[in-house]
Order: sequence, then structure tokens, then C-alpha cells
Amino acid sequence: MWTFINHKSGKRKRYRVTAMIMAAALFCCAAWTVRAGESAEKEDLQLYAQSAVLMDADSGRVLYGKNSKEKLPMASTTKIMTCILALEYGNTEEIVEASSYAAGMPKVKLYVKAGEKYRLEDLLYSLMLESHNDSAVVIAEAVGGSVENFAAMMNQKARDIGCYDTYFITPNGLDAKVNDNGRVHSTTAEDLAKIMAYCVTDSPEKERFLEITRTQGYDFTNADGTRSFHCNNHNAFLGMMEEALSGKTGFTNNAGYCYVGAVESEGRVFTVALLACGWPNNRSYKWSDMKKLASYGMERYQYQDIYEERTFADIPVRNGIAQENGTPFEEARVSLTLQKEEDGLRCLLCEEDRVEVRTQVEKELDAPVAAGMQVGDVSYYLNGELIKQYAVCTDSAVEERSFLWILKYIAKLIFFL
Repeated sequence: MWTFINHKSGKRKRYRVTAMIMAAALFCCAAWTVRAGESAEKEDLQLYAQSAVLMDADSGRVLYGKNSKEKLPMASTTKIMTCILALEYGNTEEIVEASSYAAGMPKVKLYVKAGEKYRLEDLLYSLMLESHNDSAVVIAEAVGGSVENFAAMMNQKARDIGCYDTYFITPNGLDAKVNDNGRVHSTTAEDLAKIMAYCVTDSPEKERFLEITRTQGYDFTNADGTRSFHCNNHNAFLGMMEEALSGKTGFTNNAGYCYVGAVESEGRVFTVALLACGWPNNRSYKWSDMKKLASYGMERYQYQDIYEERTFADIPVRNGIAQENGTPFEEARVSLTLQKEEDGLRCLLCEEDRVEVRTQVEKELDAPVAAGMQVGDVSYYLNGELIKQYAVCTDSAVEERSFLWILKYIAKLIFFL
């Protein structure tokens, strides 16, 4: 408290002090709000990419993000979706024919000729190792019937995976735009990392996807054996880190250099997506960012079992029958069990992560009560976000103490007397 001889001037001084305190408080609140609003973007890793994500492939959780939801073109990283769809819905032994449209694709290309026939599996190596644009179209037309139908399959699969900010137009990732609605061939780093996570961990064809994308060299011919081809894997990251699992490069004038990859270490699988990661002559930027994000994940995150055992007191049941031979004066109670299938709850965590377990169970029930009825739950929150919920259910049924039951009870007493 300030004391002044001149009351009038002192009053003005107190107003100025009050204003300064209010301004400081507002500044602190604003700063706290900014910190509270930060998601996975915990620190600045000085990445070259305009948009980037490091993801836990198992849970889909973003562990680090930079403009993670910004929609951008993704160039030939598109081809991971083309490949996984062909593996899941196509017959890799099928002999497919190249159309004139496919033959007219720009470089990089296999230089297929209209009317030529190829084994579908051979074209998948051409697609993923050399990133041939014409092979992508041959695959799309064979599996989807047309490029348009195949694009619809790509978009449906994206939605099935949980990617709602992705829009596919082409199977090869060439820059494209739909004139009717103005939508462009694009995705987000978060969606792209999620698609790669699906390819290497969840797809029923994940092993074949990994086999193709990890192959260093591949030789094949067209169906009649008149032309021979050799493919080299251009994913240089496979030789940069021993933990490298899979990946796909991409480049167009609009997209810049892009990359999506996966690493595996000590049972952990991380996926990384990089969009707009430099333009010529900055081809190596994507490798720098990829190594930085992969190392960040492997150094900071470890699996921990966060499951906590829970026991529950029996719950009283209003107007319930205590037992088969109970009296109207006995209190009915029912025991509870936590419904779970797994023994624990493993979660990839770093030191800054915070886990909270919240239990909610009814304090009293009304008869009748069915066996297996849910009466509560145990919820696990990671940094305030719900990640797992277990149901708490009754072990047995409790019948209602109805008027008819009371009459029968009285009759039984009279009969035995």
C-alpha cells in the first residue's frame, strides 16, 4: 500500500499502479494461454520442412509437429497409397495392359508402350523403387478400372484410416486440380504419417509392402519378354540409419522435396512425414529432417505400462432382494468387476507426458439389476486427452423386491409356522 501526503496526487498514483498490475496480469494470462494451446510442437527443432510430423505408428499420436495440419501437395509420397491399395485389392500375378494414357505420363517413367503387358507385381517395384509415373497409372487402371475410380478408392481408404484432410486425384502424385470444385491433390503431414503407419503396422499386406519398399534392386521383363528393366531403390535413407524401416521420396515443382518414412527401434515404430522440404538444389534437406525427427523420437520416448489395478466396493441396490432366501429387511448389494482383455496398458511416453486415471462408479443402483450391466468406467488420460476407457460392470443380477415377492415371502412364513 502506497501512502501519500497529497491525497489527490496519491489517488492518481494508485490508479497508475493498478493499471500496471492489470496489464502485467493480462500479459501472464496470455502467455499461459499460448503455452496451454501448444500441442506436440514442444520445441523448435529447426527443421527445413514447412510441414512435418513425428508419429507413434502404434497409437497414431503426434509426438512432434510443425504446421502438422497444413494442406500441401505431396508429390510421389502419394505412391505409398497406390501400392498398398494394389496389394490389398489387386492380384499381383495378374497380367495387365498399358493404355495410351499411361504411356503418355511425364518423367520419371518406365516408358511403357500402349498395348504392352506386364505382371502387376513387377510394376509395384517400378512404382516404389524408381517412382515411375506411368507404372502408377497402369496399376490404377488395372485395380480400379480407371484413374478416376482408383482415386475414389484412395480417398475412401484415407477416410477409413482416419485421414480427413487428404484428397487424391492422381495415383502418382503429379500436381493436379479438379476444375469443378477447385480441390487440389494434397494432404497434411499428420495424414501422410498416418497413412505410412497403416502401411507398415496395420495393413493385412504390410509384410509385402515392406518387402517391396526395402528391396535395393529389382529386374523384370514385360509379359512377352521382349524388354528388360532394372530398378534401383532411390530411398537413400535406408542406408543412413540402421533403424530405417521403409519410406518414399517425392518431388514436384509445387510440392518441393517431400518424404515419408518409418523407423523401428526396440519394439517402437515411428513414422515421419515431411512436406515442402526445400526446392532444388536442396535435395538433402529431407534427409537432415528425417534423421533429426527419428533420433528425437528414439531418444525421448519409451514404452511404459500405465495400467493401475482397481478394486471396487459392493454397491447397494435400492428395493433389491439380498439373496434367494433373503428377508425384506436385508440390504441388497452387488459386486463389481473391471472389464478388460489385456494384462496391461502400454503407452509410448516421454518425461514431460502426464497420465491421469479417473474412476467413476455409481454409488447406488435401483432394482432390478442385470448381470454385466455397466455402472461406471475407469478412464486413462494422457496430457488431458482420453486414450483408454474400461467399463465397470456388475457381477450378478439383483431382482426387484416387488409387492408380489413380499406376498410370497409372507405366505412362506405362514406355511412354515
